[in-house]
Amino acid sequence: MNVLVWFKRDLRIHDHPALVEAASLGAVLPVYVVEPDYWALPDSSARQWEFIAESLQDLRASLAALGAPLVVRVGEAVTVLDRLARANKIKTMISHQETGNLWTYGRDLRVAAWARGAGIDWREVPQTGVVRRLAGRNGWASQRDAFMAAPLADLPERVKPVAGVEPGVIPTARALRLAEDRCPNRQAGGRAQGLALLDSFLTRRGETYRSALSSPVTGERACSRLSPHLAWGTLSGREVAQATAARVAERPGGRWTGSLASFESRLAWRDHFAQKLEDEPQIELRALHRATEGLRPRGDDAGRLAAWQRGETGVPFLDACLRSLIATGWLNFRARAMVMAVASYQFWLDWRDTGPVLARLFTDYDPGIHWPQVQMQSGVTGINTIRIYNPVKQGQDHDPTGVFTRRWLPELAAVPDAFLQEPWKWPGAQGLLGRRYPEPLVDLATAQRAARDALWGLRRAPSHAAEVAEVIEKHASRADPRFVNDRSPKRRSAPPTAQLAFDL
Repeated sequence: MNVLVWFKRDLRIHDHPALVEAASLGAVLPVYVVEPDYWALPDSSARQWEFIAESLQDLRASLAALGAPLVVRVGEAVTVLDRLARANKIKTMISHQETGNLWTYGRDLRVAAWARGAGIDWREVPQTGVVRRLAGRNGWASQRDAFMAAPLADLPERVKPVAGVEPGVIPTARALRLAEDRCPNRQAGGRAQGLALLDSFLTRRGETYRSALSSPVTGERACSRLSPHLAWGTLSGREVAQATAARVAERPGGRWTGSLASFESRLAWRDHFAQKLEDEPQIELRALHRATEGLRPRGDDAGRLAAWQRGETGVPFLDACLRSLIATGWLNFRARAMVMAVASYQFWLDWRDTGPVLARLFTDYDPGIHWPQVQMQSGVTGINTIRIYNPVKQGQDHDPTGVFTRRWLPELAAVPDAFLQEPWKWPGAQGLLGRRYPEPLVDLATAQRAARDALWGLRRAPSHAAEVAEVIEKHASRADPRFVNDRSPKRRSAPPTAQLAFDL
């Protein structure tokens, strides 16, 4: 029997249940479909494709070593899969379940309809702790933890290939007509890169993780940097979780105990948030709490959106974070939270306008993490504390020496340290602002008060509590301390420390 394995966000051969099952059934045709329509979407970018292309090269070599090189085709998924199935007498197709964006959700529905009509047995198997067709969140955490603790899928010693299929070319970003996307410090793709990061994090870099992950200065090294490898599947979440558990079992002592516990918690948060999108694919388009749908205007302040996108808002630490993201494809967790929150509150931009911008910039864009987090940091879930960051204070707290801000904003070189995060207060600002560096887009304090009043005004509405109860029932945690900050609608005076999980 010939079996087609459809690779998507699982670009590896290790801990790959779909490949193992296919190899046990007969000859295997491993396929990756490059879909131009997907790469034309507003949340996709050349930096993501280049990471994937490098990972595909690595995957092709790994599969060739097993005996069945990766087949790459460009086109619409149903058309490509149908052609391959017909030409190679495929009656069984196996892939991993994918929690992607709304476009891939629709694509999979079309593929399922084709498979039924063509008499193809399409089997989708889990590869994460996300549970498909989950009836409710009660008991979900234990299901997730059981999956993560289960043995890794064995690597087949040999995979019998379907003979006579041309492997095909892995296209370049230019061949896909992707917009130019200069990202000189982008992380490289491929499993070898991911394994090296995992090893260095668990043996050296990770000891200061808990204390260092909040600052872009220290987080660049202390964070695992595994997020693109988890997003595109060069490593499985389960193998990372089990490697971390093995390191915990060694009892390394010192600061390792707290840092490894924090990292394990964030691995769980990844699945917790992805489960939200799995349960409600429309999260990409509709606010969880419906009363917030018309809260912010859309499309009537293109200038403010463009300035934020370029890192030219006149708020130094915010601009430094955005310019760093443009150049590297990565930010630490608190900076991600801040750039989204300031766009939503102080600049009053709709999350559906800013969310795709960040998605394109993140090499590690994972829809299951991204869209629930975007809603959370914009205050439209109803169940999370409203997090209004002061970007000036964030800069003072997390870049106290100004090394990060100055690195990305060289035009502020002459500004004394005392005024770096508030250059408009510097006596020499007249020769700088509006010339080499922009004036602030808004008065931050005034904008922050207006945003707080608007959001808390909605929460005082009579219908608020009933809808919150519905959101909690479907999406919030159940008495699990790892997710406690994701179920409280109560007002707090400051943002809690456990927030974004999509960078690790």
